Amino acid sequence: MTDASFPPFDFEAGEVLLLDKPLTWTSFDVVRKVKNTLRIKKIGHAGTLDPLATGLLILCTGKKTKEIDSIQAQEKEYTGTFRLGQTTPSFDLETPVDAELPFEHLDEAAIRAATASFTGLIEQTPPLFSAVKVNGERAYEVARRGEEAVIKSKQVTIKAFEITRLELPEVDFRVVCSKGTYIRSLARDYGAALGCGAHLTKLVRTRIGEYQLAEALNMDQIEALRPPRPEGSPERPPRPQKQRRPERRAGLEYFNATNAAPELDGTSENVSE
Repeated sequence: MTDASFPPFDFEAGEVLLLDKPLTWTSFDVVRKVKNTLRIKKIGHAGTLDPLATGLLILCTGKKTKEIDSIQAQEKEYTGTFRLGQTTPSFDLETPVDAELPFEHLDEAAIRAATASFTGLIEQTPPLFSAVKVNGERAYEVARRGEEAVIKSKQVTIKAFEITRLELPEVDFRVVCSKGTYIRSLARDYGAALGCGAHLTKLVRTRIGEYQLAEALNMDQIEALRPPRPEGSPERPPRPQKQRRPERRAGLEYFNATNAAPELDGTSENVSE
């Protein structure tokens, strides 16, 4: 949403807010930033995004929080990029490359044809670096200790999987899928089907049901909606800024060491999903 003017919001009665999640922010980072900035009492998100994904994150406030489950159940649309010829333990850029395989022999026809086996109802195993519960704890906690865990596969539906750009080793894609689909797992399985491995290097959620990323607010626009302090209330002195430690937030040690991670503007300290 680029218009400088905003419709009136009634957060207590209930609103469905569309946000464009910044890179490296957890979904909880966004929830907390919006809650504190707009002084919302009751708020939650309708479907998480990985820290290294950007795009549409839906927040519900007030009485609209009752709609979270129904929004989460709607189909999702993503665009992004796979890098062929390399694999990583997390299936994305959170961890370093652990294997390299040749990809130069692949032609465009083979790359496009491989998508067919990943449409319709398929079996998919979530990544170990995910929020799936394993013996009572999140799988990513097990993974970040360097341990292994058995994660059960599940059925998901991929309605559409198309290649939108080929510039090897990069492959751009568009996917329309059901709730619970892991695009990182799709990267792993697609690379395995091609015989060269692959990992996810970019992911943008562009749609949830009828909600579109094009209608989403960015975090600067959320800041512009900050209400004035109540009349007569004393101004609080600015709090000293703590040094942000991204390596303790979402397990992004490798990514933050190899990339210029965007700052969170004091949104949170040491938050994990």
